[in-house]
Amino acid sequence: MINKENILFCIVGLLGGVIIGFVFANSMNQKAMLQAGQVMQPNMGLPAGHPSIGDGQSGSIPEVQAAIDKARAEPENFDAQIRAAEMYYQIQRFDGAIEFLEQARKLKPDDYETIINLANAYFDSNKYAEAEKTYLLAIEKRPDDMNVRTDLGLTFVFRPDPDYDRAIKEFNTVLEKNPNQIQALQNLTVAYTKKGEAGNANATLERLKAAEPGNAAISRLQADIEKMDKK
Repeated sequence: MINKENILFCIVGLLGGVIIGFVFANSMNQKAMLQAGQVMQPNMGLPAGHPSIGDGQSGSIPEVQAAIDKARAEPENFDAQIRAAEMYYQIQRFDGAIEFLEQARKLKPDDYETIINLANAYFDSNKYAEAEKTYLLAIEKRPDDMNVRTDLGLTFVFRPDPDYDRAIKEFNTVLEKNPNQIQALQNLTVAYTKKGEAGNANATLERLKAAEPGNAAISRLQADIEKMDKK
């Protein structure tokens, strides 16, 4: 399973904004990507070095079924639960991944990577309240994992009833630890834009420009702020 140093990024746009989230694990890079409300083509907008995202069929059907059957036949086998979750993730059946990750967590309730993977599976299933609770469990164990805190902030942006103030709080907590954390700067810009705070959005975007002048998200973020200013 993935180490926290190897957590990968996947770009997700929100109504013309740009959001960065963390994906499940090495073989679990199937998070759907939206850009300006439209489905992006695989591999568009991924950071340099990110593994290619396939068509969701990277594992053969017999291989997937075998992993699932083994996990169900051996409910006390932790590795089998994780493998089945990986297979479900590859075919973008996130609810199935949740089933086996929950069982894995019962077997090893303190396993940090399993908790994070479960939170990400909830996130990818659009179950943001459950993702929030699970990210918080991870943060209780490792309060200084700013990658996880960034994802926690995203749960408040994506949910049907967004809580932009809470999202802003989490992103700012990350930036207090690392003022140049690119993902937090991008996400904070989006949160301010969605909340209608053009001044704060512009100020955060300027911080992003200073931290990473060549960031591909800058032009879109700028355009979203300008649209807000014209309303």
